Amino acid sequence: MSTKLYVGNLPFNADDSALRHNFSEYGDVTSAKVMMDRDTGRSKGFGFVEMGTSEQADAAIQALNGMSVGGRSIVVNISRPKEASAGGYGGGNRGGRSGY
Repeated sequence: MSTKLYVGNLPFNADDSALRHNFSEYGDVTSAKVMMDRDTGRSKGFGFVEMGTSEQADAAIQALNGMSVGGRSIVVNISRPKEASAGGYGGGNRGGRSGY
């Protein structure tokens, strides 16, 4: 089992230190990062936490998944690698007439 966790539906005022604090109760937090919007500097409402061991990660999932934080029910699960989009949003030739 992985030690990296996805944490979703965070309140928009959540920051790295609050995330670290909430998860440290369940073991060693090696990293905690709330993802921020590059343009506005505001939280995107999700982040990632890396725990010291897979057992600690599992304990954090069991305890925190569904917990209310700032009036929002957070989602905590194992982080999965981002998959390549198959939806055709990556650019390239989408058919139709050429621009040339």
